[in-house]
Amino acid sequence: MEGNWTTKIKPKDKLLSVDFKEIWRYRDLMMLFVKRNIITQYKQTVLGPLWYVIQPMMTTIMYMVVFGGIAKISTDGLPQPLFYLAGISFWQYFSDCLNKTSNTFVSNAGIFGKVYFPRLVTPLSDVISNLVRFGIQFALFLIVYAYYAIFTDVQIQTNLYALLFPVLVIMLAGLALGFGVLFSSMTTKYRDLQLLLSFFVSLWMYATPVIYPLSTITNEKIKFVMMLNPLTGIVEFFKYGMLGVGCHEWWMLGYSFGFMVVLLGIGIVVFNKVQRSFMDTV
Repeated sequence: MEGNWTTKIKPKDKLLSVDFKEIWRYRDLMMLFVKRNIITQYKQTVLGPLWYVIQPMMTTIMYMVVFGGIAKISTDGLPQPLFYLAGISFWQYFSDCLNKTSNTFVSNAGIFGKVYFPRLVTPLSDVISNLVRFGIQFALFLIVYAYYAIFTDVQIQTNLYALLFPVLVIMLAGLALGFGVLFSSMTTKYRDLQLLLSFFVSLWMYATPVIYPLSTITNEKIKFVMMLNPLTGIVEFFKYGMLGVGCHEWWMLGYSFGFMVVLLGIGIVVFNKVQRSFMDTV
């Protein structure tokens, strides 16, 4: 006998059927996950959120010694701390989001098997919670930027391209989410991919102009291949807008945006397919 149910749980009829209204209805749960991610990351640590500042500072110092001091890699005439922090803040946000969202099914198998809610809520909460860390690291970049702009003779040519900052962050989040849900869907069966991803992300940074400017690549073929990296256009446009150096060809940004849209579409299709039966394989 049928009752007057308020909620009906049933499988999606189509791979592309994503109920964004349902995700919005679960926004309170998403915010709880965001809060959980922020609190548990440095729970029972002495320094707590200060690690958000310590880590990029230590990384910047290491880059200054190794790449700036020993390897003598150019920073396009900019102070090394400013140049490295610009790349680190963006890259760290992308890599953190990718590593966390890529483990969605495995790390949340317990709660997924007991409670129903839109599964996309979990990777979305990872992307949002990492914005807190990114905001703190970007504030550190602005402090260093203000120091060189006010107390030194360094000429920093900030321009209107800096207004693209929110768009660049959204594109960065979209790419991380797309790659993350795609890898998360595959790691339910093939756990080796999780180890491969960690190794791949480490190498990926060196294929992105984080510790060196794209202008130092003189081989045109290699330079073009690096431009096909969807992160290259985002990082270069940020550096050009804030610091006045970097490649700012619009086709690069358009390519990155198009890549993000296609990747998100493919990632969501695969994610929707896997979420129906992942508990049998995870």
